Amino acid sequence: MFNQFSSTAETLSKASAVMLRIGTDAHLYDDPEDVNIAPLLDSKFESEKCEALKRLLALIAQGFDVSNFFPQVVNNVASHSSEVKKLVYLYLLHYAEKRPNEALLSINYFQKDLGDPNPLVRAWALRTMAGIRLHVIAPLALAAVGKCARDPAVYVRKCAANALPKLHDLRLEEHASDIEELVGILLNDHSPGVVGAAAAAFTSICPNNFNLIRRNYKKLCQILPDVEEWGQILLIGTLLRYVVARHGLVRESLMLSIHGLDNNGFCEKDDLVRDLTLDKGDDGNSDSVDSDLVRVVSKCYIEGPDEYLSRSSFPDTVSSVFHSKETTSIAHNEDVKILLQCTSPLLWSNNSAVVLAAAGVQWIMAPLEDVKKIVKPLLFLLRSSTASKYVVLCNILVFAKAVPSLFAPHFENFFIYSSDAYQVKAHKLEMLSLIATTSSISSILREFEDYIKDPDRRFAADTVAAIGLCAKRLPTIPTTCLDGLLALVRQESFAGDLESMDGEAGVLVQAVMSMQTIIERDPLSHEKVIIQLFRSLDSIKVPSARATIIWMVGVYCSLGHIIPRMLATITKYLAWSFKSEASETKLQILNTTAKVLISAEVDDFQMLKRIVVYVLELGECDLSYDVRDRTRFLKKLLSCKLACHEPADDSVAQEKNSAHVVEHVFGRKLKPFSPSAMHDRFYLPGSLSQIVLHAAPGYEPLPKPCSFVFEEQDQLSALDSQRDAAADLDGSQESSETGDEDGSSDYDSESSIGSEFSSNGDERTISNDANDPAAPLIQISEISVSTDQEELRSKRALDLWLDEQPSTSSQTSSALNSNQSSYAKISIGDIGSRVKPKSYSLLEPGNGNGLKVDYGFLSEVATISPLHVCVEVLFENSSEEPIVEVNLEDEEAMKVSDSSEQTLVGKANASYNNVPTIIPMEEISCLEPRQSAKRLIQVRFHHHLLPMRLTLHYNGKKVPVKLRPDLGYLVKPFSMSIEEFLATESRLPGMFEYSRRCSFTDHVKDSRMENGKDKFLSICESITLKVLSNSNLHLVSVDLPVANTLEVATGLRLRFSSKILSSEIPLLITITVEGKCTEVLKLTVKINCEETVFGLNLLNRIANFLVEPSSSTTS
Repeated sequence: MFNQFSSTAETLSKASAVMLRIGTDAHLYDDPEDVNIAPLLDSKFESEKCEALKRLLALIAQGFDVSNFFPQVVNNVASHSSEVKKLVYLYLLHYAEKRPNEALLSINYFQKDLGDPNPLVRAWALRTMAGIRLHVIAPLALAAVGKCARDPAVYVRKCAANALPKLHDLRLEEHASDIEELVGILLNDHSPGVVGAAAAAFTSICPNNFNLIRRNYKKLCQILPDVEEWGQILLIGTLLRYVVARHGLVRESLMLSIHGLDNNGFCEKDDLVRDLTLDKGDDGNSDSVDSDLVRVVSKCYIEGPDEYLSRSSFPDTVSSVFHSKETTSIAHNEDVKILLQCTSPLLWSNNSAVVLAAAGVQWIMAPLEDVKKIVKPLLFLLRSSTASKYVVLCNILVFAKAVPSLFAPHFENFFIYSSDAYQVKAHKLEMLSLIATTSSISSILREFEDYIKDPDRRFAADTVAAIGLCAKRLPTIPTTCLDGLLALVRQESFAGDLESMDGEAGVLVQAVMSMQTIIERDPLSHEKVIIQLFRSLDSIKVPSARATIIWMVGVYCSLGHIIPRMLATITKYLAWSFKSEASETKLQILNTTAKVLISAEVDDFQMLKRIVVYVLELGECDLSYDVRDRTRFLKKLLSCKLACHEPADDSVAQEKNSAHVVEHVFGRKLKPFSPSAMHDRFYLPGSLSQIVLHAAPGYEPLPKPCSFVFEEQDQLSALDSQRDAAADLDGSQESSETGDEDGSSDYDSESSIGSEFSSNGDERTISNDANDPAAPLIQISEISVSTDQEELRSKRALDLWLDEQPSTSSQTSSALNSNQSSYAKISIGDIGSRVKPKSYSLLEPGNGNGLKVDYGFLSEVATISPLHVCVEVLFENSSEEPIVEVNLEDEEAMKVSDSSEQTLVGKANASYNNVPTIIPMEEISCLEPRQSAKRLIQVRFHHHLLPMRLTLHYNGKKVPVKLRPDLGYLVKPFSMSIEEFLATESRLPGMFEYSRRCSFTDHVKDSRMENGKDKFLSICESITLKVLSNSNLHLVSVDLPVANTLEVATGLRLRFSSKILSSEIPLLITITVEGKCTEVLKLTVKINCEETVFGLNLLNRIANFLVEPSSSTTS
């Protein structure tokens, strides 16, 4: 009407929206495709970088793919601004799985940030490393978590606990024990925030490793009230599972006091059970405790799916009692007391889930007199949100089914509000029908009268069903309920066409079914009610309600004195209305007439028989095949009755053939269906499974009682044996010199006591010692490089890296001096001539028209630049025609590298940007049939995992090929002495040190072992040949413990050294052998290197080719 006012209102709305956005980052969502992001990321101002990163995160929040900015974002990971660094980490965490190769290049920055003084930066770096779900950096991430688990900042330790489940999801079986050890360390933390996160990690990683809980049980109970709310939920569940597994259920608890134990335990109900029992009243009824249901609930809490299915199939074969050995008494168990005391205050927590978890502990473990304390906290939760209210009601229903008297005095709390959701209303109705007593039923029925008038007719129908349940439970009110239900039936039956009124038909059907439920208890006293229902059939139009009433007439046709006299009238009415009835009503008419005929008296038999015959004839002509089939079945079944003239005229033969079947089917009154409690399924309080009523993913029942047995005596004896062993070791050091001489006599070599390292540089020329016939095969010397010492040295460096107390290092130093043992230095000799590099296929003859191209990496160092690798290419003509103009060149597309790849590797190779990717090879002018030619090329790989795209020219054709890098040849040999090796190794501990175990079988196939050659030397040669044939390394030393016998190779150690071509960073490899000489050996490959990504990939490469069997045996 007044357009100017509407425009003014719109303007004011926009103005107010703008005012609200002032000072916020909401403007970032206005231009999702802003082209200015890329220049801002490369800006030299931190504020502009921060603005660009915020825009990227806003685009991610809106669902845009901004992964094309990944290289530029990675360049900013080294920023000194904490805000920029935080935003970069958020971006990397989102796209790391999509761009794993590029994300790996920023690992070194993450490592540096782990040592940043700012704890937030350390935490962000750890979160990002753990979020990159790649197996290749999993050991590195595990080492970072181990470091951060001991960080002085609480937030960093909490992030370490949150990172453990992510590492566990990668299925690192070889590091499972290390992850569990870190969980134990974090559970012992003094910070409640860290303990909550550690409890979540424990639940995800090792929920059944109760030994970790045993060490810190009392501390965890004491810190429980201070843990954050969601951590309290998991910690309560963990502590409950531990107590049940360690001590079993409590004898005084509700779970056991109701039904007792077997002969070895107790089996009497005490006075505490009677305290929960309501006064029986005049009718002598008591619904205080359902002992059968309590027994089933206690079994369901600790049984798995297989046991439940077994109990459902064979309920009589499953014992429902617990042995006394599976229980404990709260009076003599401090662990149970502490758990109950610590969870009691949490019943009044602000978090509904915490209250349910604490109530579950009290419900399962608390004595009977203390179970009542869970009632008021649970009722208080009914004032919370609708979703929480529904979850709480689902759990309260279980408690009320088992012990209705707990909530009976508080029935008013379950009265229904108009604002309640339908699911909440349905649960409250069920609760009211469960806890109704003779003193409260009058108030409850008055409420039900109002609920029946509710506009939601589905809810009204549920209310009518609840009235029937109340009348069935309380025998003093059936008459009152029946009168009200009859009035409701008359009211609903005259309401008009119920089929057109949504929900009204359901109310009528439910009213009739509730009356049927009440009549079943005492049908003789309610005979007139059945007659009144039958008289209402003319006004009742709902087929289900009519069928139910007709069914009641058939079931109670011989009951009392009124119904039998009215059977003729009833059957005439049913026969008259048969044609107009629905199919389900017709089926009940057929059944009812058959029952009436069977129970007919002599006076009415002939008339009833004619009516039944008439009804059967109508049924045979019905349109429904169900009705026709039922008619034929009954006609055949009643043939004995229809053929006789009097009810008692049945012949003996007829009685034997059919009369018995008829009486069995129609003459016996069937019992109403009531599901047995043995088939109910219950789940732990507060679990999702209790809401959805099936085992949700991740649901675990309580462990078997007393399944976790910790033998303290065994632990003490183990400690004593360790002390005895240490004493024996100290005593044996005096005779170690004699033992060494005896051990060395098995080898025909010299023994010298002193330093292992020769001043003449024997270690530097170890491969040439065999050329001198006088050189000994094995040299024995006292060295400080034993297995124990290496572990101690590694631990000492790690402790220094973690900034631990200097006292630890002093202890380590003293341990180093006290654990020296003798090692023998083995000289292998000139093994380089026997090394055969592995060959790879570049082009198969089928794809190259007969041209076969293979290539292999050489150990020679390229002369062009340190980045190049020498590759020998073999061209072979397998066809019958000559091949001309054969050449291998760099692909044209590679000359202009991808921008993202240049950005990532450009900084690392800045000094070699002018170096060509491949040195052109000399062209092969002609290759005759069956002729081959070799060419040496020098190539530069842009990444140690990415193949190089080349173009093969021959006969005027161009074929694209891929030259894949071999990690073993992206390093060059680096000669060093054993002293230099150990010194370099000590500087690369912690996250720069990673290992992997594998098996080795080549020595078993070596034929020289059968010719009397030394077994240790054969093993060393086999391992060395395998390593040097697949990588370009320098053999530093081979050591063997002198104390070993001739059959045991455990402790044999080979050391290799090298440098990475691209960065000149040292890379050390140590291979340790375990096992017997004639069996499969277990090798532990350890790499020390600052380039962690390259080192981890090389570690996997070495472990893989060591496992592979050799194609031929060594000669």
